[in-house]
Amino acid sequence: MKPVVIFRHACCEGAGYLGTFLAQHAIPWCEVRIDKGEAVPASVDDYSGIVLMGGPMSVNDDLPWIPPLLQLIQQAVQADVPLLGHCLGGQLISKALGGVVSKNPVKEIGWGDVQVADHAVARDWFGDLQGFNSFHWHGETFTVPEGATHVLSSAYCANQAYVMGKHIGLQCHIEMTPSMVKIWTEQWKSDIASSAASPAVQSADTMLAGVEADCEVLHRVADKVYSRWIQGLAA
Repeated sequence: MKPVVIFRHACCEGAGYLGTFLAQHAIPWCEVRIDKGEAVPASVDDYSGIVLMGGPMSVNDDLPWIPPLLQLIQQAVQADVPLLGHCLGGQLISKALGGVVSKNPVKEIGWGDVQVADHAVARDWFGDLQGFNSFHWHGETFTVPEGATHVLSSAYCANQAYVMGKHIGLQCHIEMTPSMVKIWTEQWKSDIASSAASPAVQSADTMLAGVEADCEVLHRVADKVYSRWIQGLAA
């Protein structure tokens, strides 16, 4: 089986629980570390699926790796190679497919409820869940690209996820592990401090207070989404 390729855009925003999930299902994966200057592949031919993780940059920034990555995303859609985007990753997929990424009304940092849409597409990916407590760390938001279906929302961000066939783009982070939450609260503490006035921003202590249990619940949600996603992996 060809590997899943995971794009890492920041050293502390790697595969997380997705890496564990893929290993548990004996699915090979490799990493392109954008943060280390590794090049974007020219073709999707060597991969069964493409995953895009989060990062502190904006998809609207003038960065040399963004145009080729947007082209690779478009190529994946044309070749029917499934895409999975987390936060920045979901924004990259949206932009590649003609969507718009812009400033969210407020920054959303920490744990917060998301609601699952009540229709067949959402149930296909999230089962009978009506909502769940997810992790958030973003200041921008995407529009749902043409041809995709809106599946998740939150009180502070209307577009939390969309699905288009085999592809899913998420604004929220379902890949979190307790260690990742801890590292992020240390790495990005200035982001927490500068955004403290937002009603959707939690303190580090609040984020970490029940992190083991919170991540355990989130992993059950991720299991549903990732299990659905791997059904579409290219041969």
